[in-house]
Formats: sequence, structure tokens, C-alpha cells
Amino acid sequence: MVSKIKQFFGSLTLKQMVFSLIVVLTLILWLILTIWSNHQISGLIDQQAAARWDEEGGSAQVSCFLKESAALDEFQITGFEKELEQSLLEVLPADAQGGENGKRLFIDAYGSMGKITVTSEKSTLEANAVGIGGDFFLFHPLQLVSGGDFSGNDLMKDSIILDEDAAWQLFGSNDIAGQSVMIGEVPHYVAGVIKRQTGRFAESAGLKETVIYVSNETLAAHGLSSGITIYEVVAPNPVKGFVYKCVKEKLGVKEDDMVVVENSARYSLEALIPVILEFGNRSMQNYAVKLPYWENIARGWEDVKSLVLLCQFVLLLVPGVIIIVFLIIKWRNRNFTWKDIGHYIIDTKDSVVQKVRDSAQREKDKWEHF
Repeated sequence: MVSKIKQFFGSLTLKQMVFSLIVVLTLILWLILTIWSNHQISGLIDQQAAARWDEEGGSAQVSCFLKESAALDEFQITGFEKELEQSLLEVLPADAQGGENGKRLFIDAYGSMGKITVTSEKSTLEANAVGIGGDFFLFHPLQLVSGGDFSGNDLMKDSIILDEDAAWQLFGSNDIAGQSVMIGEVPHYVAGVIKRQTGRFAESAGLKETVIYVSNETLAAHGLSSGITIYEVVAPNPVKGFVYKCVKEKLGVKEDDMVVVENSARYSLEALIPVILEFGNRSMQNYAVKLPYWENIARGWEDVKSLVLLCQFVLLLVPGVIIIVFLIIKWRNRNFTWKDIGHYIIDTKDSVVQKVRDSAQREKDKWEHF
């Protein structure tokens, strides 16, 4: 075997060896890029809510970001939830309409962005804030240092989550779950302390500074809020684009006043091609929609993934061209005709048929002997 390999490589010309090496290296680079980019995308936990909620992969995650002038209220959200539920019940089979073990048909969350002032016995801090509602932390799991999170559906709206910087400024410690702070004249209780995301994209997206999480009601009542400009949902997707279309058409907001994203499909080949075609225009926003940090991070990785896709195309194109040229040269220098190919196919077919017959005959003789 080793001698045959040596004989094969010994028969190659220098040019053939160089081009063979190029093919191998480009395929290795393609594989490395693929593994690296897929690993990076799989780490975007804010984009993976559908996969966490529905392991079978039949649901879609859709996010909607609104202009401040088109901010929603909770009555509009409740109305949309009823319309979405009715739309799903009309198209889903009966056995898919009731969740297993009381599991809900869909989950959703909403949020607002602004600033808020928090006071402890030690210090006062004004910080960026996210007001949350619904199942916000199912969509955006946080890296907890201590304590836990809270639900936007809780009856009491007096919980708060601090990042480590805020915890140290207000208390001089990050082990402070259960401690009390004042927001306005209302006491709130620290549910947990989190570690902020780091990295170039995270810092550019707005995570250079402290971020605090409170209920949407707290931010609206005691802080500076832009109103509910974020809505997210994970729901069964019986046909492609069903949930996306429901959000776009039934949320009650004009198309020019919102940006709708299907998170669960945004890094697919089909979704990335428009990103490549609009690459130069993506930074030229002509709509007054302020995006939250997690969406800015996701858009940054869309740009990276689209560039990786272009590189992957080139890396496959190079060996593809080399192989095609090689086959053309071999074809032009062939020492056989189409007639020879026909005879070879017929001979191969006859050989296979004969082998099958011989095998069947051996089985028959064996049973007769038995």
C-alpha cells in the first residue's frame, strides 16, 4: 500500500503537486471557517430562544423593534396575543394545540429602554435600564454571579437585577441578593447580580456602561423610558414565515414604524444573501428605531457571517475550478470513446447481475444440501 502511494506521488508533476496542495489547503481553511463561525453563532443565546423552547425545531423566534412614536402598551400586546393564539388554533392540528404537561402554546416578552436612578444606603447611581415584561429572561438568559432573575409576569413589580459594576457602586459587594434599594420613593429588592457581556461587539452595542433590569412598570413610573419598543415571541411555525407574518400584520403597527426579524433563521444561507447584497447600505439607517444591545450584537455577527460566507464561496470556488480544469484536460487527452463507456457500463451491469445470480444459487444449493 505504501509503495503504491509513493508511486502515485512520484508520478505527479511539480505543477500537479502545487495545485493539489492548493486544493487541500483551501478545503482545510473552508472547514476551519465553517467550524469557527458556527461556534460563534451558537454562542448568541439571545438568538436561540426557539431552540431552547422547542427542541423538535418546529417553532420560530421573531423580534420586533419599534420607533418611540409607535410604542406599544400592554393592552395592544394582550390583543395581539389573542390574535396570534386564534391564528395558530386555526392552522395547527388538534394534537399540537395543547401543550404537553401544561406547556403554553407560545411565549412572548416585551421591553423598554431608558435610564433610572437607584439609591442604596451607601450610594446613588444613575444607569441605563431595560424595563422588562413577560418572559423576558427566557429570551435573554443572563450570566448570574449571585441570586436569580425574576419574571415580568410577577404580581409584585419590585425586583431589580444589577450588573457587577452597579452592585459594587451601590453596596461594595456582588453577593447582595435580597438587599433593598430605593427607586423614587419605592423600595425594590435585588433579585440577582449578573456579569455583563464583554467583547468588541458588546461594547460597541452599548455594554460599556452599567445596565440595570427592572420591570417595565418601574421604568415607566420612576425612570426615563421610551415606552414599550421591543416585542419578542416564540411560537409554532406551521409554515415558513407564519409567525413573522403574524407579527408584521397583526401587531397593529405600520410597517414603516418597525423592524421585524426572524431570529431563528437569520443566519441561514437564504437570510445572509440579502445582507451581502445590502452590505454597504446596512449602516445607513433611515428609520428612527433604536435597537437594544442584543440586536446590535446580532447584526454585527450577521455582517461577520456574511463575510465568512463570501470567503467560503471563494475557498470552494478555487478547488472547484482546479478540479474542473483537471477533468477537462483529462477528457481532452482521453484514450477511450463514448462507445467504450457504453460497453463498460453494460459489462459492469452484466457482472453485477451475474454476481447476484451466483449468490442466489449458492444459497439455494446450501439449503438443498441441508
